[in-house]
Amino acid sequence: MKKELHTQLIKYEALALGFQYCGVSKAEFLEEEAPKLEQWLQQGKHGRMSYMENHFDKRLDPRLLVDGAKSVITLLYNYYPEEDITTSAELKISKYAYGEDYHYVVKDKLKALMQMINEKIGAVNGRAFVDSAPVMERAWAKKGGAGWIGKHSLLINKNSGSFFFLAELIIDLELAYDGPVKDYCGTCTRCMDACPTDAIAEPYIVDGSKCISYFTIELKEAIPADMRGKFEDWIFGCDICQDVCPWNRFSKSNQEQAFQPHPDLQQMSRSDWEEITEDVFKKLFRKSALHRTKLKGLKRNIDFVSKFKA
Repeated sequence: MKKELHTQLIKYEALALGFQYCGVSKAEFLEEEAPKLEQWLQQGKHGRMSYMENHFDKRLDPRLLVDGAKSVITLLYNYYPEEDITTSAELKISKYAYGEDYHYVVKDKLKALMQMINEKIGAVNGRAFVDSAPVMERAWAKKGGAGWIGKHSLLINKNSGSFFFLAELIIDLELAYDGPVKDYCGTCTRCMDACPTDAIAEPYIVDGSKCISYFTIELKEAIPADMRGKFEDWIFGCDICQDVCPWNRFSKSNQEQAFQPHPDLQQMSRSDWEEITEDVFKKLFRKSALHRTKLKGLKRNIDFVSKFKA
């Protein structure tokens, strides 16, 4: 009975903090994911993201990240914007980067949730994760009933699509566990058909080394010449596979003030991007995820897209 009450309390508090969904799964070895991850790495689909090869065991077993871990709490935080500025923009950035860096915004909410757990339930040991450690977020979200893994390899929630951040609390408290939900992709292949770099040649498997997001964010060297003319004006990240997904017709605008785009960002023309200075970069993206590429990386992307525009 205590497990159920604790779980209800945590879910109630998570929704009060602004999370769209809270699901719970048992902290255990991800047996189903192990061979898939191993094969994906062996096939080199992680490209130059060498960090993906590190901590293989920890990625698959949360008990190696938190001593005595019993539960993985998965949370969804919406970032779908009120206005999709890519529809009118000459050069495009991914929706998740419109506002402030999600790592800090969501992490603060996780800390608040963890504090509430300790205040209302008792001393609980755990760690908060927001895309910053070897945690297989989508696998845990699926196990916790947050949605199913789409053919584009992203988590899809039946009620709100896929434009949300995934976050986790791994704690040493036993809770009432949720179960997975049905896959509703059916025969749809829109995400696969729309990808201009053919990164989704097989359903449910994304070749990270061919993804526009990989080239514009993760890759630190020159973008391969065979990608010329294939970026469709994306200079940081890419939302194509999500934009065409029918389930995203259920996406609702986020209510997070920190995710609102800088007013000047909505007015950026191609020439504004091409002539961007360090001062403008800092003004627009001081707290943004775009800081990850630094101005040098962003300029490389802009030059590549502008020079080899199809």
